Amino acid sequence: MSENRIPLAGVIGSPIAHSRSPMLHGYWLRRYGLKGFYIPMDVAQIDLRQVLETLPLMGFVGANVTIPHKENVLKIADIVTDRAALIGAANTLIFRKDGRIHADNTDGAGFIANLRQNAPGWVPQAGPAAVIGAGGAARAVVAALIEVGVPEIRLANRTRLRAEALRADFGAKVDVYDWVQAGNMLEDCMTVVNTSSLGMVGKPEFRVPLDALNPAAVVNDLVYTPLRTHFLEEAAARGCQTVDGLGMLLHQAAPGFERWFGVRPEVDEETRQAILSA
Repeated sequence: MSENRIPLAGVIGSPIAHSRSPMLHGYWLRRYGLKGFYIPMDVAQIDLRQVLETLPLMGFVGANVTIPHKENVLKIADIVTDRAALIGAANTLIFRKDGRIHADNTDGAGFIANLRQNAPGWVPQAGPAAVIGAGGAARAVVAALIEVGVPEIRLANRTRLRAEALRADFGAKVDVYDWVQAGNMLEDCMTVVNTSSLGMVGKPEFRVPLDALNPAAVVNDLVYTPLRTHFLEEAAARGCQTVDGLGMLLHQAAPGFERWFGVRPEVDEETRQAILSA
């Protein structure tokens, strides 16, 4: 790429019209006065390889990847980071000058950064963590929790088989609970995370009973539509410190932006308000 070409990036998924990533990266580009554009790209699964091979020729320096491409992209990338391989999915691609595609997963780092920013007193080692759901987001969250020293992770998913598969990949720190026992597994947990879509606008309600919830626990919902889910409202009413899911979206985006456009963006209240008010 010639030095005076304007760097391009974007997000690849299908559907993609709902994504807030173009809004977020556009805001940062304007805020820091940078040349560059970030666009949404609705790409069918059958076209993914061809699109990824073509984008660098058009001036693209990288891309985010979302549903349904986060797993498939690992088969196409030339370089896959250890954490993306462990999670089994990538969300951030860098198109290198030598023509190779570098795939990473920043979801776990975004999850931890969100907790550290919005629950500054959070101590991962203080006790077990409970994780609800066993999809791609859960894999990123479990990997991150293990990395920061959580002693035990209790996992429940509506389909037990998916939870068992996750345990097989992540090992003995993960205990699988039956879905009907999800409420009981919260007892003495110091970190509780909903990684499922339960409680999201248009999805089934979050019905896991919270009677056993420890008031000293930090409770996080990855859902951010609505921002204050019923799960977070109920946890707050029981005395827990709660953290919504928007911060993870903001923090997971920062490493890619820095690699593509050369500035590490700040994730602050101004950024948050820009996305909420758009």
